[in-house]
Amino acid sequence: MSKEFNCSIKHIRFDENYQPADSTRLTTNFANLARGEHRQENLRKTLTMINNRFNALAHWDNLTADRYSVEVDIISVDLDVKGNGQTFPIIETLKTTIVDHKENKRIDGMVGNSFSSYVRDYDFSIVLPEHRDKNLASITPDNFGELHGKLFQYLLNSEAYNAHFHKKPVICLSVSTSKTYYRTVNQHPVLGIEYKQDEYSLTDDYFHKMGLTVRYFKPEGSAAPLAFYFEGDLLSDYTDLELISAISTMETFQKIYRPEIYNANSSAGQVYQPSLNYQDYSLTQVVYDRAERSQMAVTQGRFTETHFIKPYQTILEEWAASYDVTGDTAQKEAAEKETARKQAA
Repeated sequence: MSKEFNCSIKHIRFDENYQPADSTRLTTNFANLARGEHRQENLRKTLTMINNRFNALAHWDNLTADRYSVEVDIISVDLDVKGNGQTFPIIETLKTTIVDHKENKRIDGMVGNSFSSYVRDYDFSIVLPEHRDKNLASITPDNFGELHGKLFQYLLNSEAYNAHFHKKPVICLSVSTSKTYYRTVNQHPVLGIEYKQDEYSLTDDYFHKMGLTVRYFKPEGSAAPLAFYFEGDLLSDYTDLELISAISTMETFQKIYRPEIYNANSSAGQVYQPSLNYQDYSLTQVVYDRAERSQMAVTQGRFTETHFIKPYQTILEEWAASYDVTGDTAQKEAAEKETARKQAA
């Protein structure tokens, strides 16, 4: 049996008073917005954009387009490898809560949405470039992303995660600028028109090792499709309001971060090739330092190498070699069935 790691989860409210934690990756979208002289104005405008987009999509019984507002919490997951109280920040995601002002109630939104990972920085900014410098004929190392993928699935199957959340996360990211996407005839009432890609991107493959499948949808009123990474059935496992909370939150961040794609003045066509060189787009009123984001990825990859990979390399390699994702999941499902049986008895 593989070694057990200790997982801990923290919640931080993302609002106009949000201050990034010391452990937060500085390249993370929401952390980037919360610095500088315009920080409160940035945060206020971002939340307004999220609320407006949510109400536009959840338009039924919502004539004045102000029935709902969205609260966003940043979910930070720390991992204690040796069990000595020393932790490393493994993952940050977002959890949304929907406030229904008409019914005066709070509704669980999507968990996941954004995805921030120091180990992914290490893989893409350190491991991958070094490998390509030495191996011109090989795109990625044989085990690229495997440790990260197993850590992610371990966290989802942990007692800590299941004590906080009752559904698996859905990660919503930008489509790849290196791939071409084709409109299909499939259309979902909330997610919109489905697109298919010509081939999977490196990010798609990386997330597949995390146990996640990808589908691409362009919601009504969106300029471009979004990539949804999920486990299970995206269309039946989540409610319409949960899906809308993910769309409104992540489309807002993408409009700010990638306006060439998601705030373009024309919509994706039958065949769509995303490009950051596209010129016909509008800027939001939110200040965002895009140059910093690209420059910091290598720095944060080195930070991960120094404070996580190298100190725990032997433990992590032995753990990854013995960790059975299928067995862990099966064991969890068996426990859930046994609990259900006892409750029914």
